Amino acid sequence: MKISIIVPVYNVEKYLERCLDSLINQTLKDIEIICINDGSTDNSSEILKEYAKKDSRIIIINQNNQGISVARNNGMNKAKGKYIGFVDSDDWVDLDFFEKLYKAAEKHNAQMAVCSIIRLNEYRNKKYLQLKNETVTDDFREKCVILDIPQKSYVWNKLYLKEALDKHQINFKQGVYYEDLYFVPVALEKLTKMVTVPDTFYYYWKNKDSIVFQKSEKHTKDYTEAKQYASEILKKHGLQVGENKIKFLGFTIFKEIKKINRIIYIFFNIIRFSKSI
Repeated sequence: MKISIIVPVYNVEKYLERCLDSLINQTLKDIEIICINDGSTDNSSEILKEYAKKDSRIIIINQNNQGISVARNNGMNKAKGKYIGFVDSDDWVDLDFFEKLYKAAEKHNAQMAVCSIIRLNEYRNKKYLQLKNETVTDDFREKCVILDIPQKSYVWNKLYLKEALDKHQINFKQGVYYEDLYFVPVALEKLTKMVTVPDTFYYYWKNKDSIVFQKSEKHTKDYTEAKQYASEILKKHGLQVGENKIKFLGFTIFKEIKKINRIIYIFFNIIRFSKSI
């Protein structure tokens, strides 16, 4: 088995077929699609069953609602592929997505392969992370600059060598939001060679009903702690990142975002300029 694709599923009946269609029609056929039904109460479970009847590569794991981290960890425990990939069930990928990432990883003996992201909603789409060239690196700083870490610490536009994840016991922190901020910086630190793969895309659907866009005291607390955790990993390698804001009557009038290789200044969320550091 070349790749295990892990898909956590929770109440996504509106989007699930689009996601699964992009996976069962991949040009790389030697894959398994592990769908973890995290206690869905809508029609997601029935959709999974129908697709599993049509494609034997789809494996369904049913669990009580325990959150996306538990779902992904259970999928990783079940996975038999040489590499592991993650796709969220309201997103989708190009049909050559996994073939291109797999071939690049094999060609360069890389433990990670990564690709570009297009972010979409009902009104617009934009290239959210664009990788135009094939770059091979084992330098932690270069990896973080290329992928805009920690700001874009997404788990799903990447392929990971399962043996390396197992060796370093890398999995998802349970019971928190923003779990990617705990997973991705560690993976970039512990896994060695990374290759970027141009000309194939992960499509990130900005679903307004998604858990990550809900606001609560726990969301704020978890985000602050996850961001601090990621920043501490960068600091170990001599890299400093951060963000400062000036607010007036509850509105942000100025924001300074310090990235690894540049500082971005934003006024009234409209005027923006940056400088290299």
